[in-house]
Amino acid sequence: MRRPERDALNLTLVAASCALLMVLPLVTTFDDLLSGWALQLGANNPLQSIVPVESRMIVGLLSALGIHSAAAGSHMVVWDRAGSMHVLLISWNCIGWQSLILLLVSFISGLRGGHPLESRVQVVIIGVAGTMLLNLLRVAAVAALAATWGQTPAILFHDYGGTVLVVGWLFGFWMFVQRWILPADRSEELETAPACIQ
Repeated sequence: MRRPERDALNLTLVAASCALLMVLPLVTTFDDLLSGWALQLGANNPLQSIVPVESRMIVGLLSALGIHSAAAGSHMVVWDRAGSMHVLLISWNCIGWQSLILLLVSFISGLRGGHPLESRVQVVIIGVAGTMLLNLLRVAAVAALAATWGQTPAILFHDYGGTVLVVGWLFGFWMFVQRWILPADRSEELETAPACIQ
């Protein structure tokens, strides 16, 4: 990746991060309002069909951590050490579609230039798979917090920690692919190569 393209990508990520952090309380409130409207109107049905599968995967993750949990449809139950039960509702709005949209926007900036098709495909596969895994871990972390620390820390992490995780993931992801997957443009290498003195 040429230096100007890397700078443009980094500036895009910094601008997106700043915008997200500045409007985070507004986004969270507005997101909850939109989620409520969508649930009432039934507009959530296509994404809601993914929720039971994701819930079962999260139960598997929590079991690996030793947290007793169960899932039924869009509801999850986690038990704390005292045996108290915490019921969590996972809606279509919690599965992380927002982070996939942010990833797609970063692809527009990050995959510009003359990169080989193989490298582009690798970046897309790693980015989508990593973002989906991050979303699973994020929801599992909310459930784990509910079981260990209670509802309030879980809600705070759900509302604010997820955005910070996504932004951190995007920075780490693009640093990794710029270094290891997207080769430097040959014209840049030739421009920066030292000239031979005869």
